[in-house]
Amino acid sequence: MECVDGTYYTGSTSNLERRIKEHNDGKRGARYLRGKGPVVLVYAKEYSYYKNALHAERSLKKLTRAQKEELIRIYGSEKRS
Repeated sequence: MECVDGTYYTGSTSNLERRIKEHNDGKRGARYLRGKGPVVLVYAKEYSYYKNALHAERSLKKLTRAQKEELIRIYGSEKRS
């Protein structure tokens, strides 16, 4: 997700629509996002197994901003909401 200040937030959930709504409503969610909303989905990927999603999340968090922007440019436009 992209925050209003231009930073990116990476997370995992079993219900993406609900989670975005919670973040934008200021309910639940990461402390990092407080005061940075509303957020916009710029990239999402579905995994069959939760453990795989957690591994992917960890890998995404290690990417540089330029690498994240490239990933969003290539794959993210399909998932924007």
